[in-house]
Amino acid sequence: MSKSKGLLIVYAGASGVGKGTVLKKVLEADKNMRLSVSATTRKPRCGEQNGREYYFISESEFEKLKENEGLLEYATYCNNNYGTPKKPVYDMLEKGLDVVLEIEINGFLQIKDKYPECITIFILPPSWEILEKRLKGRGTESDEEIKARLDRAKEEMEFANKFNYKILNDDADRAANEILSIINNIKNNNK
Repeated sequence: MSKSKGLLIVYAGASGVGKGTVLKKVLEADKNMRLSVSATTRKPRCGEQNGREYYFISESEFEKLKENEGLLEYATYCNNNYGTPKKPVYDMLEKGLDVVLEIEINGFLQIKDKYPECITIFILPPSWEILEKRLKGRGTESDEEIKARLDRAKEEMEFANKFNYKILNDDADRAANEILSIINNIKNNNK
């Protein structure tokens, strides 16, 4: 019996909403799920490693990937380019692994257009005040960068209703369990 193809899952939410924390818990609990590693032209943050959080590449390398149709989606966010390399995602899906694309809204729109069957999940903050506090508390961006991320967050949250599922991140464990439940229900209904 051949193994069935994996699920393509688009995962998004405003910067600072706690997407990474929730997703880490989901990935630890579901051994059949993999996170697609995106390529970016932004500089690594403290502790980030090339090939783990992102593939940190130059502007020219990014343009070459775009020209050769090597990206599933791509976008510019806060003056940096981000994109999802196509081949690793296709390889994992063919192996029956579920693949999570943690991307922003422009990428979501591109993926949803090309792959309407994908599962889309948007993470919401408990409140705007908590989102602002989380962003400032990271201590990784200047006041100007924080303002840009907050402005962008307002725009992003307007798209939440276009996603299949909206998950409130008021508690990371609860949010992760809700996502796992959604994925398991989809798999059980596809059997």
